[in-house]
Amino acid sequence: MSETPLPRTRAAPIYAVASGKGGVGKTWLSTMLSIAFGRAGHRSLLVDCDLGLANVDVQLGIRAQHDLASVIRGFHELNAAVTPVLGGPGRNGGFDLIAGRSGTGELGATKIEEVARIANALKLHDISAHYDRIILDLAAGIDPTVLRFARAADKMILVTNEEPTALTDAYAMIKVMRLQGSQIVPWVVVNQAENRMKGKKVFDQFALACNEYLGFKPKFAGAITRDPRVPDSIRAQTPLPIRHPQSQAYEDVIRVVETLNAGV
Repeated sequence: MSETPLPRTRAAPIYAVASGKGGVGKTWLSTMLSIAFGRAGHRSLLVDCDLGLANVDVQLGIRAQHDLASVIRGFHELNAAVTPVLGGPGRNGGFDLIAGRSGTGELGATKIEEVARIANALKLHDISAHYDRIILDLAAGIDPTVLRFARAADKMILVTNEEPTALTDAYAMIKVMRLQGSQIVPWVVVNQAENRMKGKKVFDQFALACNEYLGFKPKFAGAITRDPRVPDSIRAQTPLPIRHPQSQAYEDVIRVVETLNAGV
């Protein structure tokens, strides 16, 4: 870990960042939340839980010495696989990362028992006591490993956009989790919205469907407006608030963090 902060007296809340469909900006939002939580004074740990197709480290332009693959294979414990980002927790926007590994078929076939072991380890005191927020960047879809990581979380942030396929897949994920007995009420972030008002309308339609067919209403975390500086920062492998400090999309992320913190 990047430093030894004073331990918490209770476990840090775990946020699972999920999406039914790939390509909606889930991993990007996970990294932005980690930075924004850090700037708000919260020590954060981001875990790339996309087994086999991980890319948080690629987006950030860093190379981790150890990663989740080495933990799953039994070479290291979770706390030995931590890589500080932007100076680590306690710095302006810094956080810790447990990276994944991309293009590893072996990890893609990880047994659910191993996923459960990792998920449970994140709740243990020797990890969670050093952080105020733990963020899990899940793979897209409703694979059993994704759902197992999701069930380990205290809160879910469901990322979608206005595309019908993204909304349908997001609904499917909530439905499957409900069928499996989960009572978690997700926070919904509408990404790549034309503006915040239209993003809220997309959420309202989604919430109406959830209420009518599933019997509950998700919570609105906010909308992230479409910003051409986002793909530019991803191509440059530089976090958005570092490359474009005045970007609208990052200001929207700050509002999302304020909403999440107010809802804790």
